[in-house]
Amino acid sequence: MTALNETALDEGAFATLRRGLAITPEFRRGLGLTLLLALVATAGRVVIPIAVQQTIDHGLPGAGGGDLGYVRNAVLLCAAATVVTALSAYLMNVRLYRRTEGSLATLRVKAFRHVHDLSMLTQGGQRRGGLVSRVTGDVDQISQFMQWGGLMFLVSAGEIVVVTGLMAVYSWELTLIVWVAFLPLAFALRFFQKLISRAYLAVRERMGDLLAAVSESVVGAPVIKAYAAERRTAERVDQAVEEGRTAQKRAQALVALTFPTSEIVAAVATGAVVVGGVLLGIGGGITAGELVAFLFLVTLFVSPMQQATEILNDAQNAIAGWRRVLGVLDTEPDVADPGADGEVLARGPVEVRFEDVAFAYPSGPRVLEGVDVRIPPQARIAVVGETGSGKTTFAKLLTRLMDPAEGTVRVDGVPLDRVRFSSLRERIVIVPQDGFLFDTTLGENIRYGRPSASDEEITAALAELGLADWLAGLPRGLDTPVGQRGESLSAGERQLAALARAYLADPDLLVLDEATSAVDPATEVRIQRALDGITRGRTSVAIAHRLSTAEAADEVLVFDKGRIVQRGPHADLVAVPGVYADLHASWRAQRSL
Repeated sequence: MTALNETALDEGAFATLRRGLAITPEFRRGLGLTLLLALVATAGRVVIPIAVQQTIDHGLPGAGGGDLGYVRNAVLLCAAATVVTALSAYLMNVRLYRRTEGSLATLRVKAFRHVHDLSMLTQGGQRRGGLVSRVTGDVDQISQFMQWGGLMFLVSAGEIVVVTGLMAVYSWELTLIVWVAFLPLAFALRFFQKLISRAYLAVRERMGDLLAAVSESVVGAPVIKAYAAERRTAERVDQAVEEGRTAQKRAQALVALTFPTSEIVAAVATGAVVVGGVLLGIGGGITAGELVAFLFLVTLFVSPMQQATEILNDAQNAIAGWRRVLGVLDTEPDVADPGADGEVLARGPVEVRFEDVAFAYPSGPRVLEGVDVRIPPQARIAVVGETGSGKTTFAKLLTRLMDPAEGTVRVDGVPLDRVRFSSLRERIVIVPQDGFLFDTTLGENIRYGRPSASDEEITAALAELGLADWLAGLPRGLDTPVGQRGESLSAGERQLAALARAYLADPDLLVLDEATSAVDPATEVRIQRALDGITRGRTSVAIAHRLSTAEAADEVLVFDKGRIVQRGPHADLVAVPGVYADLHASWRAQRSL
């Protein structure tokens, strides 16, 4: 399986939020106290309308004169309520921010680690920029909503509940009028929510495409310059930017449509309350102070209703982000770590067996068929064949970067899918052809093989590989910065660093994906010397494009169209007509040119 699980894209908004909150327990922890603070902050707002009502009805001058003491007490009560409201709102904000940051940090870590748990096939089936955007941009969008929209939702929901209760105390008739006026808006928002949800999902997808286009153009800058493709690349990025802008405009147009709707409903509700209040007042059903207080409360009721449209905007953007993140987390790794149920292999020389193994990439023909071979302990094996013959797939199955479609790969008699990853990665190491290095020093890159290694141990390892003179020729030795992807070093030097990293890891089985490809003769001699040291005493499998590797191997496996068609020592294979003799003759002819 190479595609991400996108079933979350079809879930409803509330189902998505419920699942999202379920995987971020930090946000739910202490939520009750946060809600209580939100309720206190909201309740404090209704004190002022109550004080106004009481002042008008009881404190203003009447037939017996005004009660200034009553008015003073009402003002003091309003001041105290304002202080309590502000303090509660501050504490609520702080708690919400802290819980949000903690929960989203957990979400980001979970998503990042899950991306690394996915197989090479699944990762290869996705644009890397798109995967990065799910861990970064989509989570940032969720963060923005949780810290602002989520806060406003809590306050608004509490405000609507408290205000509705107080309005009902003053006049259930006027309260009913307000709700009847706003019910159509609630149904309209539900309709808009579905449209906006789809629109913002498109926005998040276009943003992922944009990040992918930009990142690829940066990483591929040397190729772009070499082929004078700057204009085509710029057009591609411009197209991604334009598609993102168009998707954003469509979403914003839908959101903008909700604002005038809420304004119209608010105006209708206020007008209806004034008319209804006057009629009730004439009949003695409500006092002047209660009517004024009710109008204050209508304003408090209208405000969160109008904010609901803005909250809806952020919520749909966040939900679209949640769905894309959940799409990553819902994808089951098709190369899974058996964990505690798996087996730990004892250290020592490794024996490998392929038992009738077959493999096919998704939507493609089989690239391996009926591979049945035993690799004895401490043997040096070379794997050769034309491009596309199945050599690299064989190596990936051997290191369990992928699992076979049929058959079994065993290491020391144990099926590879039953070995714990911690034990597997300790015993089997692959050195890829590109010799990828991280943007740090040479020493730190080599130390990836064994994090506890000291500089002295790394220097000694390089000396054992015959690379002491190379290290001495570097400007800052182990402290030499290698640049992004190791671009400050030559291709051969990157390969030397990768070999040293593998040697320091001290594996029992070493898989080499043509370590001497694309290097100059002098560096090839260095690499070959290092290979002699790194393969001595351990099982090694080398994918060989240069047949000098095959000449030095104990046994050669010759692949052709996904099958092993010949095997044996170089001297035996080259002496008989066949695929290997033809490959060797072609290689010798190229070298003589």
